[in-house]
Amino acid sequence: MCDHHDKLRSNNKDLQEVEKMFDRREFLTKTSLGLGAIAFGSLLNADKAWSNVKNNRKPDLEMFSRNSLGLPHHMPKAKRAIYLFQSGGPSQLELFDYKPKLKDMFGKDLPASIRKGQRLTGMSADQTSFPIAASTLEFKQYGESRAWVSEAMPYLSEVVDDICFIKSMQTDAINHDPAITFFQTGSQQPGRPSIGSWLSYGLGSDNENLPTFISLVSKNGGGQPLYSRLWGNGFLPTEHQGVQFRSGKDPVLYLSDPENYDGHDRRHMLDYLGKLNNIQNDSYGDPEINARMSQYEMAFRMQTSVPEVTDMSDEPEYIFEMYGEDSRDPGTYAANCLLGRKLLEKDVKFVQLYHQGWDQHLGCPGGVMMNSRKTDQANAALIKDLKQRGMFEDTLIIWGGEFGRTVYSQGKLTATDYGRDHHPKAFTMFMAGAGIKPGFTYGETDDFSYNVVKDPVHTHDFQATLMHLFGIDHERLIYKHQGRRFRLTDVHGHVVKDILS
Repeated sequence: MCDHHDKLRSNNKDLQEVEKMFDRREFLTKTSLGLGAIAFGSLLNADKAWSNVKNNRKPDLEMFSRNSLGLPHHMPKAKRAIYLFQSGGPSQLELFDYKPKLKDMFGKDLPASIRKGQRLTGMSADQTSFPIAASTLEFKQYGESRAWVSEAMPYLSEVVDDICFIKSMQTDAINHDPAITFFQTGSQQPGRPSIGSWLSYGLGSDNENLPTFISLVSKNGGGQPLYSRLWGNGFLPTEHQGVQFRSGKDPVLYLSDPENYDGHDRRHMLDYLGKLNNIQNDSYGDPEINARMSQYEMAFRMQTSVPEVTDMSDEPEYIFEMYGEDSRDPGTYAANCLLGRKLLEKDVKFVQLYHQGWDQHLGCPGGVMMNSRKTDQANAALIKDLKQRGMFEDTLIIWGGEFGRTVYSQGKLTATDYGRDHHPKAFTMFMAGAGIKPGFTYGETDDFSYNVVKDPVHTHDFQATLMHLFGIDHERLIYKHQGRRFRLTDVHGHVVKDILS
């Protein structure tokens, strides 16, 4: 014990010697920032700003700079969002875009006037014919909105009057990696910040004990790989990156204390490290120093908050029945939808949920049915659950993949089976909740679900609309990097006002 205290005294003495080198600069810096904090606090968050000054801590400059952006730009409709990303490209023809005329065209070649020389993937470019494959799944109309939904989505058919279907989606990329990256970051090239990171940077957190942006990947999917850069911060400060929660003993990697190491030890280490980093920051002014310290402090708080929010023991039986049997198995899509709801309840601003497995180049009808069985009940349950908790009106729900599928068959076409290739020029997504017009269908494709013939919605239009619902003008939330001003929607995109309530 004596040796331990001697080491602490020695460490503190070393630190004091280093601090003496910066006494004058430290005084001027803390004084100027302290006065600025008090003045700014009278306009923004006086309690937090004054608390920082009283405790000899640096004021929350990130909070000040965020508000200096003038955010939100207008009154937001959404406080939080959950994006149910269906990785692989779900077939609109098997789910929502009903095309009855195709049954009479089975096996006929897709007319050149419809295909219009559009780009093909390497998987079907060598085909000598493009035989039309009408969906083998049955469709019906549901709800007062009379929305068309296939037999693959029986649970979602119960909530169609809460949903806005966008049947005229278009994107630029035709292969998975650039297409997913484009949807998540606004660019086909890696390195840009993801949607959740932009929201974190622009709006900050409503819960200091959990990250603003959390990512979940269901374990019962499969198919094309996903990359952590899809929820990365790009060139934004690192505290805005998404934090992936996993199933199992440790939901967040490296969060637990090492063996024989307790919270008091970690607190002491962080306090000492904070002092050293403050000195380093005063010397070099690198904003990444404070960003890294912010992450350390968040990790410390998450040691308590994460076990609490991932504990499902307090959920009643009827909730598990609502989400389906899989919801009892951590890491499945259904369990992640339920966890997503719990995170939203704790004021996590953006939850990104990924489910792989929608890439049906072969065996399309069976593959769509299989993935629907894993996801459909939980999708509908999430909407019902948010409604019964009074959260639906200010929570944005998004469902969709990176592109759609072709009307022609890839590979062998039979009366009961076929495959579909990637198709970026016409596909379906749906949105619901905060500020979205319920029981509404927007946009229209041709009789082949191959071209948009009414109200096209580009990926950047979708992103601009999402930002608008959070009170953000997508053209004004920018970040200067390497001499250029960047934004999520790059250089175009417009808000789709017709889908707003």
